[in-house]
This record gives sequence, structure tokens and C-alpha cells, in this order.
Amino acid sequence: MGKATMIPALRYADAPAAIDWLCRAFGFERHLVVPDGDDGIAHAQLTLGDAMLMLGGHRSDEFGRLMRLPAEAGGSTQSLYVVVEDVDGHCERARAAGAEIMREPMDEDYGGRGYTCRDVEGHVWTFGSYDPWAG
Repeated sequence: MGKATMIPALRYADAPAAIDWLCRAFGFERHLVVPDGDDGIAHAQLTLGDAMLMLGGHRSDEFGRLMRLPAEAGGSTQSLYVVVEDVDGHCERARAAGAEIMREPMDEDYGGRGYTCRDVEGHVWTFGSYDPWAG
């Protein structure tokens, strides 16, 4: 398949803290982190296996007004799905880091196993063993 051509992008009020948390809670690794010169993050790329997430600090310019933080929107307005092998172990890692588990690990009707949580700033994530690419 090659490299993914669609990469989710999120904004965080405290991007440096979010990067630390995403790495600790979900197992992401820093691929590229570009500081903004103001103790924030202009752009970051985190990887988890073959997946990538781009993120940055919340911005007040014209581009920044196009996206709302979950706290500003009254909750998350989208969610992300990430394929992981050990769903239960991943859930426990996230819980130990302070993730709000919204749906405990369970077997899915369509195959695989998954759970849903909120990250440190309220973005909704589902981690599951169902791989839609596998057929």
C-alpha cells in the first residue's frame, strides 16, 4: 500500500504536554517536532507503527479559527480509529496515563475488539484490533 495519503491533524491548547501524554498513554513516537518559538508547537508529527498524526498548538489567526478545541466546541466533533494488536493492554496503558475510558474493551459485531477513550484535552479515540485493510 505504501505511505498513507490521509493523515489526521489535531490542535491542542497545550501541544507540548499533549505530545508527552500521547507518547506515554498511546505509545506514539516523536517523528518531527517544530517549536513555535513561544514555548509551544508550530507543527509535530507523531507515529504509531505505520500511522501518523500531525498536531500543533491552538492558533488565533485566520487558519486557527477554522478548527475548535473540544473544550471550545462543547466536546469532540470527530474521532480517530487506530489499529492496535493488544487492545486490552493498550487500554490499561491509556487508563494508567489518565485517559477517560468511554467504552471498555469489547468484541465488535464486525470483527476484532476495541475500546474508546478521550485524550488529555477531550479528543475521542477508538483503538481496535479490527483492520479494515485486511479484508
